[in-house]
Order: sequence, then C-alpha cells, then structure tokens
Amino acid sequence: MSDADMMQLYSKRILALAADIPHLGKIADAQGSAMKRSPQCGSTVTAHVRMEGGRIADFGQEVRACALGQASAGVLGQSVMGASRDEIAKGADQLRAMLKEAGPVPDAPWGGLEVLVPARDYPNRHASIMLSWQAALAAIDEAEAAGEAAHG
Repeated sequence: MSDADMMQLYSKRILALAADIPHLGKIADAQGSAMKRSPQCGSTVTAHVRMEGGRIADFGQEVRACALGQASAGVLGQSVMGASRDEIAKGADQLRAMLKEAGPVPDAPWGGLEVLVPARDYPNRHASIMLSWQAALAAIDEAEAAGEAAHG
C-alpha cells in the first residue's frame, strides 16, 4: 500500500470519528452484552444494550480496533439510541454490501459510513469495520432472549 493510499484510507474524517466514539464503556444495567473479535487482525468490540419496547434505550461499547473499526463504531454510536434490531441489521447489511459489492452508501441515519468507501479496496480491513455492528446485534439478541425467558 502506497503512502498516498494509506493517507486516503486513514483520512481526517476517519481519524476524527475514531477519536470521538459515542457511548464508550460498559453500562450498569445491560440486558445483553456480546464481544466480537476479528481473527484476521485481533480487533475486538464488546457491545452492551438495554432494550425498551424493542428499541435501544441504553448502549455502551468497548472498542479495541484499528482506526477503520473505530470509525465504524463511531458512526454506529452516533445513531444507535432508539434504534431497533431491524434498523441496525439493515445498516450492517448495507455496510457489508458497500464494502464487498461496491453497493451504495447505507441509508440514513448511517450515511456517515460513506467515509469508509475507500476501505472497499482493502478486504483485510472489512472484518474490523463490521465488528461493532455484529457485537451490537448479538447483544440485542441476548437482551431479547433474556426478556423472553423472563416473560416466558
């Protein structure tokens, strides 16, 4: 990878998102938590959620990833509050398609993922970029399963 390619990949917008990730850390009353790890690069993201009425009422994330993974977590964190599982899954599917199939930038509120378009050319970074989304979905699934068991 040339220096110019590296500079484009780690643009100022990516670094700004990576430096200011919303909802960092654990939450005290999480109903679901899940850790996802990329075996390719060793990046990890752990997500914690509290759900109310099928929507995220509280969210925390512990992000140990490259700048691209951190930027992706930053975009997720900016709009995760109040989102449903389906909305997060749709954003994750659109992000995956944007990276792997040169699909369009994800719909609002995930349009900030446009900053990751240059990562299309670096498939070895895709797993790290997807981690926060996968962890959030797994945490929601755990929270929903716990809720069903409690009301079962």
